[in-house]
Amino acid sequence: MVKLRYAGWAGALRRKAVHLSVAGVVTVGSPIGLGSSFANASASNTPPNAVITWDRNAQTAIWDIAGQQPQVQARSFAMVHGAVYDAVNAIAGTPYQPYLIAPPADGTESTDAAVATAGFLVLNALFPEQQARLRTQYDEALAAIPDGTAKQRGITVGTQAAAAMNAARQNDGAFGDQTWTVGTQPGQWRPAPPAFASDGAWVGDLKPFLIRSASMFRTSGPPSLTSHRYARDFNEVKSIGSATSAVRTSDQTQAAIWWHDRHLAEWEIKRQLATTRQLNTLQTARMFAMVDLAEADATIACYNEKAAWNFWRPVTAIRLAGTDGNPGTAADPDWTPLLVTPPHPDYTSGHTCFTAASMSALAYFFGRDDIPFSGYSAASGTTRYFRSFSQALAEVVEARIWGGIHTRTADVEGAKIGKKVTAFMVAHYFKPKR
Repeated sequence: MVKLRYAGWAGALRRKAVHLSVAGVVTVGSPIGLGSSFANASASNTPPNAVITWDRNAQTAIWDIAGQQPQVQARSFAMVHGAVYDAVNAIAGTPYQPYLIAPPADGTESTDAAVATAGFLVLNALFPEQQARLRTQYDEALAAIPDGTAKQRGITVGTQAAAAMNAARQNDGAFGDQTWTVGTQPGQWRPAPPAFASDGAWVGDLKPFLIRSASMFRTSGPPSLTSHRYARDFNEVKSIGSATSAVRTSDQTQAAIWWHDRHLAEWEIKRQLATTRQLNTLQTARMFAMVDLAEADATIACYNEKAAWNFWRPVTAIRLAGTDGNPGTAADPDWTPLLVTPPHPDYTSGHTCFTAASMSALAYFFGRDDIPFSGYSAASGTTRYFRSFSQALAEVVEARIWGGIHTRTADVEGAKIGKKVTAFMVAHYFKPKR
């Protein structure tokens, strides 16, 4: 198996400071600093973490009911957790840079009320058709908080944080009418079987949350159709990514399906880490915001890249290989991938952009790479276990090839974009103020 290389991740990681080389940018930090009133408590006597609760509530609204696809989910989760972070950070005394706003607070406000309010108001703005259900969820959360000034002031802080986020994302380009260009020449994208669908082109024009522009990390593009590199990518995915591949192992098949599940394991991984590492509310809010905003911008940059290069998917490339001019490729008009090909171009891979952003953000936040975690997928019926963040990223790079839906170059270059987004975030956002 070819592994992606992670300069600095396996090197001198420190317990209190991490020197992490992310896409050529070295970051240094003490990621898990605490506010004075947010000391750690044991898991046994700590009430439920409100940030985790509202992340689950967000999942219900975003996926379980609305059924948003990953490229759309990213925006929604980022909005929720950007607002929640600003509310919690303000009540903690603003120990970290606010994302958008630091509402007035003196630390006596109810953090749980602020989290519930920020989460509810963002979700309500995103999904007005779910208003009644969300209101019931919110009322139940507030009912568990003692009435009084702290509760009311927490509601005020959460309201202001949500208002800032909702205002910032007005007219951000979401759900535009852009369409992918359907090509007719060799190398150009066209809708793939079996659905021959086209979707999500607007994501590449979405206003980023962090980076300066969606095209900030433009690559040099996919390899030339007549190159040796293209032939190598082509023959690899043709062999191991076929629905009837004789060389793909059962574990590789399970991994391909696991990573393709639209019910993303990354959601539970994030919550699992917050719980097993016993993060307090401030730490959880900051970690979730860093991960989700980096994921959103990596997705935006990836889709902007897809539109720029409009490169065909493996199933199209393999069936039409007789037109590519490369003597190292051979057409198979009946070739079918293991997984259903998504309705957008190959280059770059959205999942490797997304996962590289999340895993590098987690490695920075925790100050180390070697933290174990796991995740279950109903689609594969399996739980996968990882020893480190870099191991998970290395596997998704392979899994998209095993599934027959991406070339290695699309995966590797996508992962580079995700890590570059995280490096930019680390340099400019969520930094300790004291």
